Formats: sequence, C-alpha cells, structure tokens
Amino acid sequence: MFLLEDLDEAGFCARRTRCSPPEIAACLRWLAAFHACFLGVPPDGLWKVGCYWHLATRPDELSRVDSQHVRRAAAAIDARLGAARFRSLVHGDAKLENFCFSPSAPAVAAVDFQYVGGGVGVKDVAYFLSSCLSPAECEAQVPGYLDLYFDALRAELSARGSALGSDAVALEAEWRALVPWAWADFQRFLLGWAPAHAATEHYGEKQLSAVLATLR
Repeated sequence: MFLLEDLDEAGFCARRTRCSPPEIAACLRWLAAFHACFLGVPPDGLWKVGCYWHLATRPDELSRVDSQHVRRAAAAIDARLGAARFRSLVHGDAKLENFCFSPSAPAVAAVDFQYVGGGVGVKDVAYFLSSCLSPAECEAQVPGYLDLYFDALRAELSARGSALGSDAVALEAEWRALVPWAWADFQRFLLGWAPAHAATEHYGEKQLSAVLATLR
C-alpha cells in the first residue's frame, strides 16, 4: 500500500542546495527518528541491504576503481557493515536534495524511498553529511553532528519505549565505530562512479585510507 502526500501543501515547500546548521540538525533528527522507528525490523519486501551504492549492485563501478587495494578491500568493508549486531532500515539515498524544508522553521520531510532496505543508520548519516558539508566543514563539524544524531537517536528510542535498555549503549558504540566504514564504503563507490568528484572528497578519502590501513 502506498500513502501519498503533497509535501508542499503539508508545509514543506522549501528546497535547499545549501543549508544552515539548524536545518542540518533537523535532517539528522529526521534520520534518527526513522532509524529508531525501524530498529530491528527485517527488510521484508524491501532491499535486503539498503543504499543505492551497495556493493552487490555496483560491480561495474567497482571494476572501474583504479586502486587494486580498494577493489580488494571492498568486500571486507561491505562485510563489516553487514555484520553489525544492530540493524534498522535505512533511507538509502538521504542526500540534501531529498529533504523538503518548512520555510518558517527547521522542520523537514523526506522523499525518494526507492532504496530503503536493511542496514546501519550511520550509512544514511555519513551520506547525508557528505552531501551538505565541504571536506573542510566535515573535518570541523562531523564530530558535533554525530553527537547530535546519537542524542536524537537515544531520545527517539526512549520516547518509543525501546526495550534495548543497556544495549542502547552498545548500539551507539557499534554504530559510532562504523562511521568511517560507512564513509569509506561510499567513497569506494565514488571512485568508480565519478572519479573526478571523488578526487575532491578529501574527507571521504581520509576515512577510506584509515579503513584500508586496518585491513592491511
């Protein structure tokens, strides 16, 4: 069943190519609410693994990656993300262009759910932040935005009466540790899909290099 709504009529008529810190925070809170809502829900009828750059669906892009080291490591990066104990549904294409904003307040709604599937929430978070922050801004601001996301995730889980209990601490620890892996996974895709763009993503390259160093 599909439930459709005109988001412009619902008050989300603004679009952004750049957004303010309050608007970024609103998007991260939306993602936290989405991930909390579907935590532990199996992706029945959806992509088994969400995100449009998932390795199994992108063999052509992988074959075009120049670095043999990256090509060899791709499966290990994918396996590490796939082995997470705590899983939710992910939006799968949570870039800035897929959020609609309220013009009068930092409230958002999302569109384009064609890549929803199983995964760890930080895949959406890393992709979203990479879509709205420059590499220099990522260096300075990602830690604070991750804190904001996890604060919002804890609040959403509490509000929903989550039975995680002390496991909520384990969930946050696991997902925080997977942030570089999620970023590296997307950077791997960029290297095969848009090498010229990937060359400008210095923060993503730094995350990929750090992950590759652990796999040597």
